Formats: sequence, structure tokens, C-alpha cells
Amino acid sequence: MEYRIGLIHGDGIGPEIVKEAKKVLDAVCEKYGHKFEYTNLLLGGASIDVHGVPLTDETIEEAKKCDAVLMGSIGGDAKTSPWYKLSPDKRPEAGLLKIRKSLGLFANLRPAYLYQELKDACPLKEEIIGEGFDMLIMRELTGGLYFGERSTVEENGIRKATDTLTYSETEIRRIAIRAFDIAMKRKKKVTSVDKANVLDSSRLWRSVVEDVAKDYPEVTLEHMLVDNCAMQIVHNPCQFDVVLTENMFGDILSDEASMVAGSIGMLSSASLKPRLCTGHRRKEHRKPDCNGSVRSHDAPLFPGSRSGGRGSRKCCTENFKRRIPHRRHYV
Repeated sequence: MEYRIGLIHGDGIGPEIVKEAKKVLDAVCEKYGHKFEYTNLLLGGASIDVHGVPLTDETIEEAKKCDAVLMGSIGGDAKTSPWYKLSPDKRPEAGLLKIRKSLGLFANLRPAYLYQELKDACPLKEEIIGEGFDMLIMRELTGGLYFGERSTVEENGIRKATDTLTYSETEIRRIAIRAFDIAMKRKKKVTSVDKANVLDSSRLWRSVVEDVAKDYPEVTLEHMLVDNCAMQIVHNPCQFDVVLTENMFGDILSDEASMVAGSIGMLSSASLKPRLCTGHRRKEHRKPDCNGSVRSHDAPLFPGSRSGGRGSRKCCTENFKRRIPHRRHYV
């Protein structure tokens, strides 16, 4: 099988991570007879340095031609990097939001799994983590507060900022369906996280999720307020299977879950569009070594186990998908 893969090396240790991940993909080609054609794409600070903007229209068009995109880390130190002296719409993260929206990547999958070999890295007591945990955070990625209208104005000499949180029934339904579909292949439990005691958007979220749940009688649905969920992740992470939530809540909770798993560097993520996986991102954990340079302390990344091709094509064989995650335990 032949596929075109976009490589966004990104910033910081992103290039180092993508370089190593590409070696895995090359090994896959050799082992299973696939052919991957790579296209280098610029995003974030790397794009700002070359083009003056975090993402160009040309890069978006090239990304759309790819069957999948592998991305390293984006951004730098907000206190010292010159990128963060630019206006907000010119900073690295603006490019990240734009490519998500442009490619229609509405569903973000962030697995949080505790490897027994790294059990000591978990900050929780052993009686809490038991034999480990395996949760999948399904985050809506192209709606909500991050993509709503925003403004900062001055009224009567006082500055006022406004951010708008908006969700439509269609946006909620499609991410809920994806969450229930995945739950059917796991432990058949969905925890929908919202703030329905305060927010209208969360009350709509809860209503639509309950409607979708009617089509999945085998899946147990529970609702949980976001503040309670933040507590439960550190109190009893083993209770979770698929955690379904909106954009900002998912951003925060998935980072919390990564630390329970030992490090944010342990959580890679896949960003999906309808029927197709087009993006795979590696979370970065940076740690200076003795001479001050930055090196990667990430677990090895293998994107292909959760990436797909155009239409109904599959990027990986079932045998292949079983082998690679198994090998990660021994690195």
C-alpha cells in the first residue's frame, strides 16, 4: 500500500521526536511492504521564522493532499521566545488551531495508559492505581471557547475582554457518536464531562449525548461535572474508560491525566475527521540535561497504530497494530 504522509517537525524537541518516529514508519514499510511518501510541512514557530506567520495557506493545501500528518511539538517558552512578542493571531498556537479547523479535525483521542514498567513514575499511591488504568479522553477539537468570537475593548477607560463559548447540536452529536463507537470496542462505558449546573452549552451537550446514547444500549453512560472529574482522575483513575468532553475541558483534563500516567510525554494523540484519521501529534516533555541543552525524555511514538488512510483504506494491518504498541513496553 502507498500513502502520503505529511511531517510537521515543529519546534523545541519536535524535530527530534518526528525523526525517531519516522524511523519506525520506515521499518514498517520494510517489514510489511508499504510505501510512504513524506512531505515536509512548516507549522508554528518554524513557520514564523521562515514565512512570518504560524501557518500558510500553501501548507494547508499540502496537508489536505496527505493521507495522514505526523506532528511534533508546537511553540516555545512564552517568557523568552520572540514568537510570543507577536500579536496572538501570529503566535505558534494560532497555527495549531487553524490547521485543526482547516482539516476538519473535530475529534481528538488522548489515551492515558499506565505502563507497568513505568508504575513508579505515577505520583499516586499504589493502592489507588492498583493494576493500572486505561482511559481514553475524547475531546471535541474544533468548537467551543477556542473557536468562538473574541474581542478586547476599552469602555470608559476600563479594558474588557470577551470570549464566546458556542456549540451546535451537530458538533456535539458527531463527537458523541465517535465516543460511543470507540467505547463499544473497549469496556463499554462513556463518562460525559460538562458543567451543566452552570452553562447552557453544557446543558445542550448533556441532552444531545443522552439522545445519542439511546442508539448504544450496551454502553453505560454517566455524566460528571468537570470539577468533579478533575478530582476523580487523581482519586480513582481506574473508574474511567472513555471520557467524552468539550474542547477546553478536554485540553485541561487530558494534561492532568498525562501526569497521572507519569509524564505528559507519555500521551500521544490522534486528531480525526469523519471516517478518517489525518493528524497525529506527539506531546512534548522537555528537560534540560547537564550542559543546558534540551533532550527528549518521551516514550517512543508510533502513530500508525491509530492512523488511517483515505476512504476505507487501512494504513496498518491488524498484525502490525498489535506488534508496535507491544514493543513500546520494552524501550
